[in-house]
Amino acid sequence: MENYESKVCTACRADAPKATQSQIEGFLNDYPSWELQDINDVPQLMKSYSFKNYLQAVDFTNRIAELAEKEGHHPAIVLEWGKVQVSWWTHKIRGLHENDFIMSAKTDQLFDSM
Repeated sequence: MENYESKVCTACRADAPKATQSQIEGFLNDYPSWELQDINDVPQLMKSYSFKNYLQAVDFTNRIAELAEKEGHHPAIVLEWGKVQVSWWTHKIRGLHENDFIMSAKTDQLFDSM
């Protein structure tokens, strides 16, 4: 199992290589709670987290925002009462990059620490 939680995001350029199908499948095997979604022909990693109330969901959202700023990689976040949906992909390459695996794993780590 790849230890993405310990890695740091790297700056990504428009010509950066996209993750291979093998890399994506490896990540999904190691992190089976994440789903691969295709939105407007762009693969994305998506997961929903459940909370007891709205304030816990807001707190988690804020923690993700702090992590995203620190790593320089930002997700789409949908905040609802008792639920946060997070989607990671790399805008510059319109696909998945190792940074998305790193941030997905770190998002799980944030949730587990709450």
